[in-house]
Amino acid sequence: MPNKNAAPVTSAQFRIPVAAGGAVAGTLRTPTEGLPVGAVVIHSATAVAQRLYSGFAEYLAGNGLAVLTYDYRGIGASGSPKRNRHLRMRDWMEQDVPAVTEWMAGRFPGLPQLAVGHSLGGQALVLGNGTEDLAGFVTVASHGGVTRAVEVRGERIRVELLLRVVGPLCARLLGFAPARRLGLGEDMPGTAVLEWGGWSRKPGYFFDDPGMHAAERAARVKTDVLAIGISDDLWATTAQIGPFFSHLVNAHVEQRIYTPVDVGVPAIGHMGFFRRGMKDKLWPDILDWLKDRAGFQESGKQPA
Repeated sequence: MPNKNAAPVTSAQFRIPVAAGGAVAGTLRTPTEGLPVGAVVIHSATAVAQRLYSGFAEYLAGNGLAVLTYDYRGIGASGSPKRNRHLRMRDWMEQDVPAVTEWMAGRFPGLPQLAVGHSLGGQALVLGNGTEDLAGFVTVASHGGVTRAVEVRGERIRVELLLRVVGPLCARLLGFAPARRLGLGEDMPGTAVLEWGGWSRKPGYFFDDPGMHAAERAARVKTDVLAIGISDDLWATTAQIGPFFSHLVNAHVEQRIYTPVDVGVPAIGHMGFFRRGMKDKLWPDILDWLKDRAGFQESGKQPA
């Protein structure tokens, strides 16, 4: 069983170029003592800065993995949303995700490559972005983001306010959507929120967008997948998770649904999995799964 008491971690900042233009700001964490046994990229949720994943990344790195977190272009430390107003959500998935995946593989060429995707980050992986050489990937709260599937009326109204009213208006007038003021993450490039709003109206989300070729791309994914859902997630409801991952017809998919009762907390929600309070409650399961895919043995040696 891997040690769950994380050891010291070394952290370094990088600018990682994206072939289509620009760069993303990333933070690489590695074990201070000993060599890592696997390399993990954490792909963020929509409009979520990498700082949310700091504790989780430190935990994984302290238990023997090299871990990269980063901000999509136009989010957080990767540039102004206004200056990146032209970026679409598909650009994050099809350009940023493969760019950081390739960078990580180049930095640790001898290690098993793995990924963790939160919400949008998991959607990108389901579409096969950067998954060709992965030993496996984990998704957390990834789903078909159809607005009408948000069951709690107040939350549905708040999301629709961003995607139907404030977002489109500000995108056209200002070049960005003020998601932060609505409590929905970081401000977003205008074109991204317009695309998000369009997909959210379709019953199958981007699987109903002919230009995405989403079903064909998902069918090409052949690695191991751990799809995690949270029972009190107002967005990624358990009813949406199953149909979304049914498109991975050639991958080995394991689904796990965690409830607040399971871990003795009052709530988890869409973001709570990555809060530091989950360190001893939820993170060990993911660490074990990732290390298993990396071929970790109790001796700490890689299999021949």
